[in-house]
Amino acid sequence: RDAQESRGLGDVYKRQANGPALFPVLAIYRQGSTMLSISTKLDHIHSDTEIADVVSLSFDLRQKSRIRVTLQSGVEAALYMQRGTILRGGDFLQADSGEIIEVIAADQAMMKVTATTSKALTRAAYHLGNRHVPLEIGDGWLKLETDSVLKDMLLGLGVQVEELQAPFEPESGAYAAGGGHHHHHDDEHSHDHVHAHGHSH
Repeated sequence: RDAQESRGLGDVYKRQANGPALFPVLAIYRQGSTMLSISTKLDHIHSDTEIADVVSLSFDLRQKSRIRVTLQSGVEAALYMQRGTILRGGDFLQADSGEIIEVIAADQAMMKVTATTSKALTRAAYHLGNRHVPLEIGDGWLKLETDSVLKDMLLGLGVQVEELQAPFEPESGAYAAGGGHHHHHDDEHSHDHVHAHGHSH
């Protein structure tokens, strides 16, 4: 799959983005034939950092290390993340040319599971966990990606299943490093620059 994605991205650089630019800082990419290249995930950004653009991605796309995307402005970009990186809504990326891009968790087809008792909901979570199903866990509910087979199983367990469109932010693995989210530094923090994860500048 990675090899196919790499070949696809090779052709991408020859294309020109279409549509009006919402962010003037990226307008230059509409005049040439080179896409925006993004390969750095930031650990932090300062509170006064200028956000140049936004990219909205489903959870499936936020797990891919190499992918072509269209930013909110209409600019096309190629994302090259370190293998194993999972982007979260609210994360920030830095283009190779310096622009800061915010990641938004896109709405997608989801199932929200509720139950009349905590035991029933815990039982549902147990059976989903046995199947290694990614889960977002809230106060009295579970969310998972829409799946008709799992829906039938859950209904058979006596819980309620609501289908909806919503962002998906499942639990990180218990042993996953860096599972937390980004944060802004406020003005009294000693750092006044962005910090890159796994890259030097």
